[in-house]
This record gives sequence, structure tokens and C-alpha cells, in this order.
Amino acid sequence: MSPVVAVTLVGIVMSLTMMGLWLYQRRTLEADVVDFGWTVGLGAAALFYAIAVPEGVEWRRWLVAGMAGIWSGRLATYLLLKRVMVSGEDGRYRDLRTKWGQAAQRKFFLFFQAQALLVVLLSVHFLLAMRSSDPGLRALDLIGIALWLVSIIGESTADRQLERFRSDPSNADQICQTGLWRASRHPNYFFEWVHWLAYVPIGFGSAPLWAILFAPALLFVSIVFVTGIPPIERRSVARRGEAYRRYQRTTSAFIPWFPKEES
Repeated sequence: MSPVVAVTLVGIVMSLTMMGLWLYQRRTLEADVVDFGWTVGLGAAALFYAIAVPEGVEWRRWLVAGMAGIWSGRLATYLLLKRVMVSGEDGRYRDLRTKWGQAAQRKFFLFFQAQALLVVLLSVHFLLAMRSSDPGLRALDLIGIALWLVSIIGESTADRQLERFRSDPSNADQICQTGLWRASRHPNYFFEWVHWLAYVPIGFGSAPLWAILFAPALLFVSIVFVTGIPPIERRSVARRGEAYRRYQRTTSAFIPWFPKEES
């Protein structure tokens, strides 16, 4: 199967899947399910490409599919247990539902379809990483695997630290500033981004550099400036006021770094 046909099929399946998930949220009024569908869709797309597109060396196709599948499985399980199966909609989507008012369902439909398109665009990143025809294990492959390991360990550690903090009733309405959350206000987002960087060295040389960098660049802009950090920061300041502003002044927003002392 040609890459164009494979990507087109992923697009069709994801559009139908997101339509089904939109109908689900229409009944439950919980749009968190879109994140679960997005994560599972990317892992499934990587597996499909490894099977259906006979480009590159077979072991590298399965390496990339395995990396994407493990990432997808871990994150999807976390989202299912901590978001989808827990009563109450994530604050980001509650804010959108309030902001959009009577147009919410129509705009959520477009939002879900935009997530389907995003799966298609990002899944091409896996396909490019699979294309290298070099039969040997390169130093670049090892760098990619190392980055992937750092991302999986880092993101899962950040998630566990946050859940442990939230599970303690004495921490209600407090700000998590332990472990990785002392070095970054959003370490989960940072290590999520590192995961996408992992495929850059693996795919290096199999496509133009701009194409290989497209997915991590797009996600960086989205996380740091659009749909990731900004809405969470606005809600956190509204809920916790000066305490969160102090956290902002002393702690890096994205890249983990040494905390600063307040002047």
C-alpha cells in the first residue's frame, strides 16, 4: 500500500471515530474522551503503517511502531482511568462549553474533527521515521531510543507524582511543587514533547529536515502558546491567585530547570 493511501485511510477512520466520540460526549457532556481517542488513534496509526506500508527496513518499522504503541498504551490507560472513567469534565472543556454557550455542540463537533486531522498530520511523523533504508542500527537510532526512554519515564513519573499529591486530602487547593513539579510547572507536557523529538534522529535522512521537525514544532507551539499551558495557567491563577503567581515567578513553565528564589 502506498503511503498516500495509508494516510488517507487513517484520516477516514479517525474522522468517523471522532464523530462517534462526539456523539458520546453529546450524551455525557464530558469531552475528555477526545484526548483518549486522539492518543489511541496515533498508536493505532503507527501499527497500521508498520503493517501496510512496505517502506524502509522491517525491524525499524516495528521499532517505531513499538515505541509509539507503548507511549499510546501508557497515556491512553492513564487518560481512561483518570479522566474518562472519572465523573466530571476536565476544566479546559468546561471552560469551552461555557464560552461557546448554545453553539457548544456544533463547535465541539468541529473541534473533534480538528483532532482527527491532527492525528493524521502527526502520524506522518511515525511514517517518516520508518522509511530509512539503512539496514544497520545507527547511532541516531540509539539517540532516538534514549530520548524515547527519557520521555516515557519522565512523563509517567510526573503523572504519578501529581496523582500522589492530589490523593492526599491535606493538599486540597494546594499547588504541587514536589519532584519534577518543582523544576517545571508542566513537566508532563515537556516529556510528552520529548517523546515526539525521539523520532527525529531515527527518521533523519529519510525526508527533508523540515518534514521531520514538523510534528515536534507543531506540538511545541500548541503546548506552549495555544491549547496546552495558557488555559491551564489562566485557570490556576483564577483559582489560587497570588500563590500560583509566586509559583510562576519561581518555576520554569515548560523545560525543567532549577527553581529561582523570589527577590
